Amino acid sequence: MAKYLKEYIRLLESIDKFDSEDKKIELLDELVLKIGFFSHERLIHLIVTVTFAILTLLSLILCYINSSLSSYALLILFLILLVPYIWHYYVLENGVQKLYKEYDRIGKL
Repeated sequence: MAKYLKEYIRLLESIDKFDSEDKKIELLDELVLKIGFFSHERLIHLIVTVTFAILTLLSLILCYINSSLSSYALLILFLILLVPYIWHYYVLENGVQKLYKEYDRIGKL
């Protein structure tokens, strides 16, 4: 998804003029639709990221209460999974913000 988002942003950034006003309106309509899709994806990843953050905190509390090898292994597993989730959410958030800016830029062309 992140690769698709980056490629789409590059495509939008390369547009500097339109042949007709109809093509501009068509692109803006498509962009609004894509922003909706990417925003939905961003929301889903936010929910997953927050869930993993809560599970990581709970496993940290478990390590404090019951300091066994399995509780430390669980904490490490959640930490390892949390980092890519945070990174992916970061990429989606910034990508959607760039789409908003591209929408404004294209609307002014």
